[in-house]
Amino acid sequence: MGSLGGNGGGGKVGLPALDVKLAFPQATPASLFPPAVSDYYQFDDLLTDEEKALRKKVRGIMEKEIAPIMTEYWEKAEFPFQAIPKLATLGLAGGTIKGYGCPGLSLTGSAISVAEVARVDASCSTFILVHSSLAMSTIVALCGSEAQKQKYLPSLSQFKTIGCWALTEPDYGSDASSLRTLATKVPGGWHLEGQKRWIGNSTFADVLIILARNADTNQLNGFIVKKGAPGLRATKIENKIGLRMVQNGDIVLNKVFVPEEDRLTGINSFQDINKVLAMSRIMVAWQPIGICVGVFDMCHRYLKERKQFGAPLAAFQLNQEKLVRMLGNIQAMLLVGWRLCKLYESGKMTPGHASLGKAWTTKKAREVVSLGRELLGGNGILADFLVAKAFCDLEPIFSYEGTYDINSLVTGREITGIASFKPASVARSRL
Repeated sequence: MGSLGGNGGGGKVGLPALDVKLAFPQATPASLFPPAVSDYYQFDDLLTDEEKALRKKVRGIMEKEIAPIMTEYWEKAEFPFQAIPKLATLGLAGGTIKGYGCPGLSLTGSAISVAEVARVDASCSTFILVHSSLAMSTIVALCGSEAQKQKYLPSLSQFKTIGCWALTEPDYGSDASSLRTLATKVPGGWHLEGQKRWIGNSTFADVLIILARNADTNQLNGFIVKKGAPGLRATKIENKIGLRMVQNGDIVLNKVFVPEEDRLTGINSFQDINKVLAMSRIMVAWQPIGICVGVFDMCHRYLKERKQFGAPLAAFQLNQEKLVRMLGNIQAMLLVGWRLCKLYESGKMTPGHASLGKAWTTKKAREVVSLGRELLGGNGILADFLVAKAFCDLEPIFSYEGTYDINSLVTGREITGIASFKPASVARSRL
């Protein structure tokens, strides 16, 4: 039997892979990102001049700095730490927060910026959202003291320090309000004990927002934990198929001491946490919008470049129908996302509005990326051409910040007045 590689066992078998540009010269990979062509209903007309300028700036930096490296780091499941200064130049950390070095963007401006980041790379958008819409917003949104804002926000706003937000636990995902991480009062502060899972940025975060149950009141409280605190351990979750650049981690807290000054006094129940989640869900609703815009842009270019049977793929009726279906979904998603922002800015948005927006855009996005995967054929399973990566990256977004089903039930409770989160038999047994 012949040798498989002739390299004496050990090491990789065979020759190094051809550069994709040489292996498949008929179409351009996503490292040279395609032009934006999805704004068919002229959504830009709804934006202010400042929002348009911000969108253009974010698009330019993402296409130039992130597109050329994203496939390599996605494949390795590593975060490109050297890109953090480039991401800082986007000016997005802190979003709508005013002062403390934060940009004070309109909610719409912050949302379309998230979409522009996700258009090129969803992992980078998740990194920013965890840092900004969860960690930073928690310190500001009725939760942090003035001293805490002054102490933590300036460096977070410049990405000089990185934040994460820890709610989910191994035993409590959708049922997050039942979390069991315990906060016990001790002289001078608190001891935290428990475990968190799926926490983005946690393996390298400088500032960790930990949600825990007060041992005395049984209510949920929030705490700021610093990197390196004795008893704190964060380890990377391996083998993900989506958002591979995001460093999701398991956090173990073994009597981690938090001084009283780092308790977030504005968090005293799950209702307080929901205030943060409501705005965060708006931002997350814009991630699938951005992903779909990127997929459409990629497919549009690919179909015009790639030829079969003597004609570009764009000339075939079936392909045009799929492309138009994708385009129609994107127009609807943009308008739902925009209206959600306006409802929030006018003080009219309810938790049900936010949940419906997040649930619906992620569901529609699944159809868009699936069509994109079909359109690219064999190249639709290669991260080099974006669509396969986007297909996989959408799956965790479909689940986090409330699964499709849980968000549907939040809206269902709002429109019917009946909560249906627990099976009827369980609900009766607890009466």
